[in-house]
Amino acid sequence: MQNELIIVSEYCDKCHIEPSFIEMLQEGGLIDVRTEGGESYLLFSQLPDVERYSRMYYDLSINIEGIDAIHHLLERMEEMQREIYSLHTKLRLLGGLD
Repeated sequence: MQNELIIVSEYCDKCHIEPSFIEMLQEGGLIDVRTEGGESYLLFSQLPDVERYSRMYYDLSINIEGIDAIHHLLERMEEMQREIYSLHTKLRLLGGLD
């Protein structure tokens, strides 16, 4: 896992998004923003999520509440997929699948 920090203001300038969008994501509990020395930072590992959320917000006009709902549904789907895989593996071990 990478723990590199990305300066929020520079990221916003480069990606043409508003810093207030990052603040909304943080307030909604979708991302964590670190503040050190008066500067706000994103974790490098969060960039794929921020990019996904920004596409939803800017390209699809989905508000933060909608993004949060989609986030929770995707998490549930991933959890269910892991459970299905686990059950499938157990069934295979018991000889129920060929």
